[in-house]
Amino acid sequence: MRILLNGGGSRAILLPHLQRPPVLVKQQRAVTTTVELRPQRSHHLHDWYCGNGYSVSGSHGQGKEEEQRVVVIMGATGTGKSKLSVDLSVMFSGEVVNSDKIQVYRGLDITTNKIPVVERRGVPHHLLGELDPAAGELPPVGFRALAERAIGDISTRRRIPVLAGGSNSFIHALLSDRYDPRRDPFCPAAAWWRRVTEGEGLRHRCCLLWVHVEAAVLAEHLDRRVDEMVGEGMVEELERYFAAEGKAERHPGLGKAIGVPEFRGYFTSRGGRTAAAYEAAVAAIKSNTRRLAEEQVRKIQRLAALGWPLRLVNATNTVAARLAGVGAAAAATAPWPRDVAGPSAAAVERFLENDNWGHRSSRNRHRLTRTRTRAVPPPIKVC
Repeated sequence: MRILLNGGGSRAILLPHLQRPPVLVKQQRAVTTTVELRPQRSHHLHDWYCGNGYSVSGSHGQGKEEEQRVVVIMGATGTGKSKLSVDLSVMFSGEVVNSDKIQVYRGLDITTNKIPVVERRGVPHHLLGELDPAAGELPPVGFRALAERAIGDISTRRRIPVLAGGSNSFIHALLSDRYDPRRDPFCPAAAWWRRVTEGEGLRHRCCLLWVHVEAAVLAEHLDRRVDEMVGEGMVEELERYFAAEGKAERHPGLGKAIGVPEFRGYFTSRGGRTAAAYEAAVAAIKSNTRRLAEEQVRKIQRLAALGWPLRLVNATNTVAARLAGVGAAAAATAPWPRDVAGPSAAAVERFLENDNWGHRSSRNRHRLTRTRTRAVPPPIKVC
């Protein structure tokens, strides 16, 4: 597969780090896929257009995607998804595939809260800081192609793909066996959604873990985390970002990272660098981060309503212990392994031992009963 990103004019950027040899699976045809950033002129039957310049086209084999097993870690920002993905990867010979739509781009590591290299503990991470932010915004259908490539590569090497990130639109695009880029699965008001009477099938055998933190505790944690990011150099990082941006076109992907819009006026407006503007920018980052977490939870609940078999692990005690000032070493010996890492590891172990555990293919979907008077209870299990 080649990833071609047009960088303006006749110049093209070819991403060498994504050019691995074709993934060959026994009795499976090789799949040739091209992800391009190009002007959108016309619609062709063999292309999926996403309204933002990207399209994915190529010859798609039938494959045996359902035989690939994927551990999926979902949750709001700040709940510990990255830490859990590393813990499980170490336990089960896994490799992490990032599913955060902002963290796929290079740059602004503090602002986008990428997991530091030292905390990755030697676990390979795919699609984390790999794409050129100036080349264009990656749509869900583009992520579907890139992440599927990474999953196939990891599975072929007999390791476990661990998908982790907070962009549920990316997760849905990758895993839904009936993905249609024209439909928004998170908009229940859409006419097509109201006609849905079947649960969605999953392209792979999936262990879906939802790391959850109670809203009030998470909100306090997120506010404090913003202060910690400021202390780690987030504002200085943003200053360098805006200085390098200059008069060039704004990055369509990375420019949406929380922190960039909030500090743009502070760094680019004449006379904008005032104490009041600084405090307003930090306050806006906190508010927008809390709003993002609420939206992420709403989308996860929507996926549950579509029939995705989620398993909930509660990280509230871990986050509360940190807020109470419990040292990281002490917290790591009590709430996290007891409430999150331990139950998650047990769920993954059962998943890997059981060929049919928690999986519903396109040939065997559970039906959802939908009426006006009775809501569909989401199929969530507590680990």
